[in-house]
Amino acid sequence: MGSVGLAFGLTLIAGLSTGIGSLIAFVAQRTNYRFLSIATGFSAGVMLYISFVEIFFEAGETLTGIYGEVPGHWINTGALFAGMLVIGLIDALVPAAVNPHEVHSEAEIRPLKSEDFPAPKAYMRAHGLENKKLMRTGLFTALAITLHNFPEGLVVFLTALENPTTGIAIALAIALHNIPEGISVSVPIYYATGSRWKAFSYSLLSGLAEPLGAVIGYLGLLFFFSGPEGGIPPQVTAVLLSGVAGVMVYISLDELLPTSRAYGKGHDSLLGLLAGMLVMALSLLLLL
Repeated sequence: MGSVGLAFGLTLIAGLSTGIGSLIAFVAQRTNYRFLSIATGFSAGVMLYISFVEIFFEAGETLTGIYGEVPGHWINTGALFAGMLVIGLIDALVPAAVNPHEVHSEAEIRPLKSEDFPAPKAYMRAHGLENKKLMRTGLFTALAITLHNFPEGLVVFLTALENPTTGIAIALAIALHNIPEGISVSVPIYYATGSRWKAFSYSLLSGLAEPLGAVIGYLGLLFFFSGPEGGIPPQVTAVLLSGVAGVMVYISLDELLPTSRAYGKGHDSLLGLLAGMLVMALSLLLLL
C-alpha cells in the first residue's frame, strides 16, 4: 500500500491540470489540436490497458482468494460494471448541450490570446451571441466537469494508494485528459465576462473537485468500512478497484476516444491509444 500523502498529491496534480488547459488557451499562439488528439488518445490507452490487464486481474485474485473461485469472479465482474453504471448515471445528469469535451475551433479561441482581436463583447455582438447565455454555458460546463472530477479524483487516489507506480500513470492520464476540459470552461466564461482571471479561476476550481472527491471518498470509506486496525479491508479495496476500472473504461470509450477523434486527423487518435498502451505495457514489464 502506498502513502495517503502521495496518493493525495497525485490527485491534486491531476486536478490542477484543468488550469494548465486554461493557460494554454490564453498563452499559446495556436492551439495544437494534433497534440490534444494524441494526448487524449494516449490517456485512453493508459486507462484501458491498466484497467483490463492490471487492476481487474489483481482485484480478481484478491476476491477469489477471500470468497472462492466462482463467487470471487462474480463479485469482481459485478464491481466492474457497477463502476460503469455509476459514472454513466453521473454523465446522464449532465446536459448534452454543455458537454465538457466540446471541441472549440481556432476562431473561438483566438480572441483569448491577443488584444489585437475584438473585445469579447464586440465579438459577441458581431456574432449574435448573448452574454448571459454564454456565462450560463460556461458555468454549466464547469459544473459538469466538477461532477465528472469527483469520481476521477477517487480513481487516482485509490489506485495510487494501492500501487503508487500505477497511480502515477493514472494521474498522468487524467491530467492529460483534463487539459481540453480547462479550455472548454475558459472559452465561454471569458467571452461572457471579458476577464481572463475569472475564466482561469473557474477552470482551476472545477479541477480541484478531484482532490476534494478523493478526500470525501476516502474519509467515507474509513468511516463505513474501517477494520479493527484502522485500514480498509482488502475485499473492500478490491471491489472498489474493480469499480475504478469500470469508471476508467467508461471514460475512455465515452469521452476520451470521441474527443481524440474530434481533435485529430487520420490515425492520430489510434497512434495515441497504441502509444499509451505500449508505454504502460513496458512500464509493467520493467517492474517484474
